Amino acid sequence: MSKILIVGGGQGGLQLALGLLQDGHDVTVVSNRTPDDIRTGRVMSSQCMFDAALQTERDLGLNEWEGECPPIEGISLAVPAPDGSGNKAIDWASRLDRYAQSVDQRVKMPGWMDRFEREGGRLLIHDAGVDDLEDYARENDLVVVAAGKGEIVRLFERDPERSPYDQPMRALALTYVTGMTPRPDYSAVCFNLVPTVGEYFVFPALTTSGPCEIMVFEGVPGGPMDCWADVTTPQEHLAKSKWILETFMPWEAERCHDIRLTDDNGILAGRFPPTVRKPVARLPSGALVLGMADAVMLNDPITGQGSNNAAKMATAYHEAIRRQGDGPFDRAFMERAFEDFWQGYGQFVTTWTNALLSPPPEHVLKLLMAGNGSPEVAHRFVNGFDNPVDYFDWFMFPDKAEAYLAEVGAAA
Repeated sequence: MSKILIVGGGQGGLQLALGLLQDGHDVTVVSNRTPDDIRTGRVMSSQCMFDAALQTERDLGLNEWEGECPPIEGISLAVPAPDGSGNKAIDWASRLDRYAQSVDQRVKMPGWMDRFEREGGRLLIHDAGVDDLEDYARENDLVVVAAGKGEIVRLFERDPERSPYDQPMRALALTYVTGMTPRPDYSAVCFNLVPTVGEYFVFPALTTSGPCEIMVFEGVPGGPMDCWADVTTPQEHLAKSKWILETFMPWEAERCHDIRLTDDNGILAGRFPPTVRKPVARLPSGALVLGMADAVMLNDPITGQGSNNAAKMATAYHEAIRRQGDGPFDRAFMERAFEDFWQGYGQFVTTWTNALLSPPPEHVLKLLMAGNGSPEVAHRFVNGFDNPVDYFDWFMFPDKAEAYLAEVGAAA
């Protein structure tokens, strides 16, 4: 069996590490934070995971919180009418075929770290730099970088052909709350799109104190939802969150009269450019390291795919390592491991996510409007979040959209 080191203790890195440990490999994980640092620190993501990604955890027996995490049973979509009346031009919902879930990484990652050590893995707490990677590469058969930022991520060259944006496309914010009025009928990701302003979605989750709701704000840069720069306290962050809803989505504000923060660390704001990087980095010595998850495929959270991508890439790399057997973990292996994932899945998620960051073209508006009267259109759109590859058969191209609407007899 091989000696493998993974830098990064997030969804992708720890899932891969635990899977490799089960196969009998000698595995080390390097994290710049201890389990307690993570558990008591600030929230890191919104991490809504759909069924196919959840299944990758189940397959490894890692779904420790599935029984207590509230299910997300569907997705709703609302777009306000352009006349300023407060009515909705688009307003529909549909059930997911299989539920999604969101477990706060402050719960999951410390739990997985503790399990990793119990099962014989080595957890090294260190803020790894380039010199450290040189040491790791000398001492291990394979080094995987699954960190999301820092100098070691900058070793991976941006791929301009796969990265259409070089600037952040949204001003991002998260607000973890309790006390929100549940939506009727069934739980859902409530997705709201306000043209020229931004997007807001909210869904149930499990955090350190129990069930909660995660509010995700995506403001168009320079617009009225790009409003977090002067927020300095947790209560100001909560107040700004409520102001956005009261101003642009009053139907969502009605659910939020009694909300309060889960904790003072249940907030986050920032921005980044969506970026795909080349998967292999060469160190000054000539040694090679393999990138995964956000290190090489960083999508905007507008489609909620970040943790899904990380889980699925971890599975793809795990399978690639199994296939390699006693073969070398050389450049050919590294490039093939990433490219197989990219060609079969990653390119579709990235292209779809990037498309939603631009104003919707006419055929997309037709499809979304058709969801008002066609349960079939709404159902297919909602379940595409679990398998974004399906969008390329009907949603992403005008001719396929027209053919699909004709096929289902939906009025656009």
